[in-house]
Amino acid sequence: MNTLSITLAGALLVLMQIIVTIHIILHKDDVPSAIGWAGLVWLAPLVGCVAYVILGINRVRRKALRLHNRGADIFTVTGKTPQEIEKEIPAPLWQMLRLGYRVHPQHLALGNSIRPLVNGDEAYPQMCAAIAKAQKEVLIASYIFDNDKAGQLFLPALKSAVKNGAVVRMLIDGVGLNYSRPNIHAAVKHIKGVEFSVFLPSKSPINLPFVNLRNHRKMMIIDGQTAFFGGMNVAEGNLVSQQPKEPIQDVTFEVHGPVIYQMARLFEEDWIFSGKKPFLPASARCPHHVSCPGKTPARIIPDGPDGDFGKIERLCLGALACAQKSARIVTPYFLPENNILSALETAAMRGVEVEIILPQKSNIFGMDWAMEANFNRLMSKGVKIYRAAPPFDHSKLFLVDDIWLFAGSANWDVRSFKLNFESNIECFDPELAQQVRRIIEHKKSKSVLLHYQGHMHPPLLRTLRNNAMRLLTPYY
Repeated sequence: MNTLSITLAGALLVLMQIIVTIHIILHKDDVPSAIGWAGLVWLAPLVGCVAYVILGINRVRRKALRLHNRGADIFTVTGKTPQEIEKEIPAPLWQMLRLGYRVHPQHLALGNSIRPLVNGDEAYPQMCAAIAKAQKEVLIASYIFDNDKAGQLFLPALKSAVKNGAVVRMLIDGVGLNYSRPNIHAAVKHIKGVEFSVFLPSKSPINLPFVNLRNHRKMMIIDGQTAFFGGMNVAEGNLVSQQPKEPIQDVTFEVHGPVIYQMARLFEEDWIFSGKKPFLPASARCPHHVSCPGKTPARIIPDGPDGDFGKIERLCLGALACAQKSARIVTPYFLPENNILSALETAAMRGVEVEIILPQKSNIFGMDWAMEANFNRLMSKGVKIYRAAPPFDHSKLFLVDDIWLFAGSANWDVRSFKLNFESNIECFDPELAQQVRRIIEHKKSKSVLLHYQGHMHPPLLRTLRNNAMRLLTPYY
């Protein structure tokens, strides 16, 4: 290779570094992320540029925004105005309600009936029974839907639904699909009448840029009348009473009422994004005539890297700012950024009882060490941290002042707040909150409260290990 060729190659590499750096400056809002990518690009030019082009550019945003612009209906099913709804919300939470409308302009749907179901032992039989009775439509979205003892419980129900004339659509994430082999698609493809789609398949190298952008949502909607919504996957581990090899505790919610319409529209959007044709959900055919079987005001908060992401994180920040008495958090993974950590500290310092319940032992290597790196600063400001005894607890609950409930698929970590497609349900209901409070208290009774005195001066090597693992926060 002559000198001219070397000079041209060097010039092209520098030009590529400049172009990539300009893209980083224009499109990366998070300063540490932008600095990290720019540093990699200039310290390891070829590797850094290629890595950024593959992993650093959000290709999902433009595609999904086209779906958002289809004009999703935003209305109150009962026909009430936001001002009328506000009168039904306790005064201390008016600010939270106003914030919520600014973060996501979807009105609360009134008249819902919502109840928690603990573990797959309670949830799966209810889900299967509802699916088996379906007459019009079954919509299933899940990150993981394993072809194991749990997944096979649903096969007879799906067959019954198809036999009844119901249209069945299943949407499973491309990464989560491969948690079992053979996967669930291999099982349901023999059921004529089940439409199956994969969200961002991960096997092909062409899909490598989407490996971090997963559909983490979990919902089942039957005939537009019954839904199951939360963070529970379909997997054998959730059948805790059957003593599986790796048991998993979890909580999901059975829902009846007009908020199901919001879930169905979200499913439809994801379904189209996965490459399928648009359809009219059963709950959308006459949404203004949906029955109101309960009295819980609720709405669905979708989030993801496809537009104005960070809605779930903003609502968590707002709730911590509005909390007057208590903020109770149950999450399997706790690796938020500094803004959340500061909000938790500030709430505790104001006198709010802030409690965080985490598993005693994570199911992800290094997660416990990374989480522990944030414990000292939180406990020193009065935040109470509990470590729940096994089995591993996958529940995701956020309860403020025993009236405002925020639950769904999102964990308290960067992956859920900024990378994954997530969805939570926001509810204002003291009776529902009391049911969830009892579940949380039961978890606390089987947990160990950490004491700040025991963590004030951790060994140097432990601190070094924990802080090093925390640097991998976005990648867990």
